[in-house]
Amino acid sequence: MAKSKAVYLHEQQRAFIRRLSGSWLWRSEFPTWALIVVIYGGWFATLACHETLGLLPATLLLIWFTAWYMSLQHELIHGHPTRYPWVNQLLGLMPLAVWYPYGLYRDSHLAHHRAHLLTLPDDDPESYYFSAHRWQRLPRWQRRLIQLRNTFPGRLLLGPLFDIVQMVVGMITAFRTRQRDAIAMWLVHGLLLVVTFAWIAHCGFSLIWFVLAVSYPALALTKVRSFLEHRAEEDPLARSVINEAAWPWRVLFLNLNYHSVHHDLPGVPWYGLRTVYLYDRAGYQARNGGFVVRGYGVWLRRFLFRAVDVNAHPGFTASNNNHAP
Repeated sequence: MAKSKAVYLHEQQRAFIRRLSGSWLWRSEFPTWALIVVIYGGWFATLACHETLGLLPATLLLIWFTAWYMSLQHELIHGHPTRYPWVNQLLGLMPLAVWYPYGLYRDSHLAHHRAHLLTLPDDDPESYYFSAHRWQRLPRWQRRLIQLRNTFPGRLLLGPLFDIVQMVVGMITAFRTRQRDAIAMWLVHGLLLVVTFAWIAHCGFSLIWFVLAVSYPALALTKVRSFLEHRAEEDPLARSVINEAAWPWRVLFLNLNYHSVHHDLPGVPWYGLRTVYLYDRAGYQARNGGFVVRGYGVWLRRFLFRAVDVNAHPGFTASNNNHAP
């Protein structure tokens, strides 16, 4: 009986999403187009007017727009606002956030969406876990550094540095082993980065200040969202969090705080995630095993000095490891 009820509710949800997707708002993708204009316009306008605004207000605005741009790139990867991947790629190709080539992020993130492999350290590119064997082989100082990174302040302060080092190592490896696709991504990224830096310098904004005081903090800001975003659970549906965050975080992260909904329905646009979640709130909380948190302040208080346990991955049974994506 319970199973029949669950199937019935799932069918209700699918019918609800079909109704939403048939509306003008969803079909036009107007919210995403508007977002593109606001983010690009805000980023370039802030740089152009930074002397009028003052260094501190301009820096804070640039941190916001740069972090927002990274959320937009995620939306582009998932097929919005057009059905043409090459158009979406053109919309997210500029390295406003400096660090990552769009193509590298795209390939890595789509691999992350294989639900049956989610959190597995050798298969999920975005996993914070290590295999048990690798964790035991790490030197004690490195394990302590990782545990420091896994506190909430450590994730913001050290997390971006870990990512940047890993990215540089990957870039060097790609050139050394002659990975043509990766090399092409890096060459395009480098060329566009020169153009971006030229504009920043043309506006009279310090490049060093932009990298250290804008780009790095913007990347750190995205680590708020990804803090304990996934956990190692047998059921793939229970591996992604639902974070009922306040509206400023929802705007900045484009509703990806409802991460369980996003992994369940990765094609739903950002402006539909909250609507879909609220339609079946109890159902989603049940399906993800109660992995629910009432805002990012909860993580801050709980893990201010204590590290979240995402060290050695506990592993999954064969049946769940082979769960269809």
